[in-house]
Amino acid sequence: MTLRTPRAIMRYALVLVFVLVCGVIGLKSASTSPHRPYDKASLLDLATINFVRPGLIFQVASASIAQDGTITARVKVTDANGLPLDRLGVDTPGVVSMSLICATIPNGQTQYKAYTTSANTGTLGTVNRPAADSGGVFVTNADGDYTYTFKTKAPVGFDATATHTIGVYGNRNLVSFLGGSSYASTTFNFVPNGAKVTVVRDVIRDASCNRCHDELYFHGGSRVGVAMCVLCHQPQLTDSNTGASVDFPVLIHKVHYGVGLTQPYTIGTPAAPTSLGAGVTFPADGGNGNKNFITGKATVNGGVEHCEVCHDQTTGATQATAYLTNPNRAACGACHDYVNFATGANHVNLVESDDSQCKMCHIPQGAEFDASIKGTHTIPTYSTQLPGINFKILKVANGTAGNTPTVTYSVTDNAGKPISLAELKVSPGRLALVLAGSTFDYGGSPTSPINFGTGLTTKGYVSEDATNGTCGSDGTCNYTFTHAIPASATGTYTVMMEGRRAGVLNAGTTKQISMEYGAAGVKFDFSVDGSPVVARRQVVDIATCNNCHVRLSLHGENRNQITQCVICHNTQEDDSAVRGVSTVAADKALPPQSISFAAMIHKVHTGALYAAAGKPYVIVGFGGSHNDFANITFPAFGTSLTPPSTSQGQLGDVRKCYLCHGTSGSELNLPSTHAAIKDQQGFINPIGATASACTGCHQHSTIDTASHVLANTTILGESCDVCHDSGAQFSPDKVHAEVH
Repeated sequence: MTLRTPRAIMRYALVLVFVLVCGVIGLKSASTSPHRPYDKASLLDLATINFVRPGLIFQVASASIAQDGTITARVKVTDANGLPLDRLGVDTPGVVSMSLICATIPNGQTQYKAYTTSANTGTLGTVNRPAADSGGVFVTNADGDYTYTFKTKAPVGFDATATHTIGVYGNRNLVSFLGGSSYASTTFNFVPNGAKVTVVRDVIRDASCNRCHDELYFHGGSRVGVAMCVLCHQPQLTDSNTGASVDFPVLIHKVHYGVGLTQPYTIGTPAAPTSLGAGVTFPADGGNGNKNFITGKATVNGGVEHCEVCHDQTTGATQATAYLTNPNRAACGACHDYVNFATGANHVNLVESDDSQCKMCHIPQGAEFDASIKGTHTIPTYSTQLPGINFKILKVANGTAGNTPTVTYSVTDNAGKPISLAELKVSPGRLALVLAGSTFDYGGSPTSPINFGTGLTTKGYVSEDATNGTCGSDGTCNYTFTHAIPASATGTYTVMMEGRRAGVLNAGTTKQISMEYGAAGVKFDFSVDGSPVVARRQVVDIATCNNCHVRLSLHGENRNQITQCVICHNTQEDDSAVRGVSTVAADKALPPQSISFAAMIHKVHTGALYAAAGKPYVIVGFGGSHNDFANITFPAFGTSLTPPSTSQGQLGDVRKCYLCHGTSGSELNLPSTHAAIKDQQGFINPIGATASACTGCHQHSTIDTASHVLANTTILGESCDVCHDSGAQFSPDKVHAEVH
């Protein structure tokens, strides 16, 4: 940075004195730092922080509209600690770019109409679409304090009693200092005649979106958050080529419904169309047997009926219940695109020419599976009609090396009444006990694999039918494994209980649903050699998975706990048992695919990256099914990674490890002493535990990455932790950090 004027030098000197004397930005203190983990600013030394003053915050202090329609806004621009920034980048590092929008919510309406627009011409003609003001004038009141006068004027006769909103968005160029730019947005509501603001648009808050997306920011990164989105994404915004509405409720519903749409949602020119939502599967659990209320067909797109994943009732949004109280054709028809409101087709022949009658049938809540908002979005596995299924493992006897353990357990409904094992014998009922060990590394290692006997297709564990147990009158049951704990076993072993129950909903009606639902898996750890019981290390928490998945439940409602996943998806397991019967001929010609948990989860969540690299991650599943994860893009927003780019506001930023690992920092503690992974489709087989996890995202299918891994692995093991462990020079939190 060059300080070119005496005024600038004096001001910057005063700021530094203020900082050093008062300690206002002592950012090395975790309790006061505004910079979160994985933010580059959190890794800087105090001197650099005091010089660069990272971050960007906009605040509109006031706004007004004169009688002649002149719009002005006073904007404060500060760093993350609230200290003023020079938008020209002279007195403080980094030029700040700002754009402003002005919009109003007409009285009696719920959505915005923008004053600031721009003409957009396409194949259907020219439309005026919401946009930022262009050609306005900034006046500097002081560093960090600016008055902006819009070139656009409010229309003659504008309603001075209606809510108006100023939106500010922009960025601060810190490429020379931190290698990137900070982005920010803000909005400010006011009523031009000075009255109190009583009408707002506040349906969904950022917290709802960020549970999956981490940070919701688009269009190069500068439009941050829902409040900014809805200023432009409102009924004025249509595509001039296809005529498609890009109104926020239409856009968001269609994009998230994705593969469930019956008609493509397309914008752009005929020569370069973009199908929004193509390939998108909503990640929330949809259960089994889920059917659409109107069509009666099984849903194909996850649990989109989980409306409150987005319409979260805990964020404090003013209109959080709007989806229940204000049903309308635009929002509802965005998902239910097979409904023709003009003809009544697929709408029980009811024609709807406006939205006034929607709430007569679609009340907020009635009975399950009726036409009410909550009723029609009932997911069968969440139905209150179900009596439930619950497991307990009470004890494990004879659980020592070389012996066949006996498990004492119970299976009850939600009222505590025992469920007959005979009922669970009948498909789709199921009850299984899974035996595995040791908890240090389920499956063992390539040189010392855990083996529960000959003839098993499962590696490192054995699953047996617990419906063959014997039960007493109190519902307590016992089952003795037919397979023994290995004679060489040491340490702690685990018994896991899993299963499901058949359910029938709305019995005897035209809406009868036959389905299945599972119990929460339970585990029981026990020592096989008298040593203290040691549970398997916890790397991720199921609660973190459920931020996106709501209730992660896989394999036919059988498995829903991370403690279940890691038993079967152990160090040595692969798809060799079913690859030979794959339904796709090309799969049969390839070696088995590793399904070790850490490698598999990283690869699944970066499936699109593997596909783009020409190395799709494919698992052959039950019955020889072909499972290609090429359509999976990690939902976090950040810098585009494919192709390498500094463009912000892109999906697929896999560097945000904390979205899965939570706040525990488990991704920073590398498992260098744990067993290597059998990986017959990789360049390195076996591959170390750390390398297996990290190359799940970093694609060891590429020679350079694989070579780096191999060069740092010897007969003694991996040395990854020397450079990449917590606190090391290239630890994940450092190399994955971004500018915010």
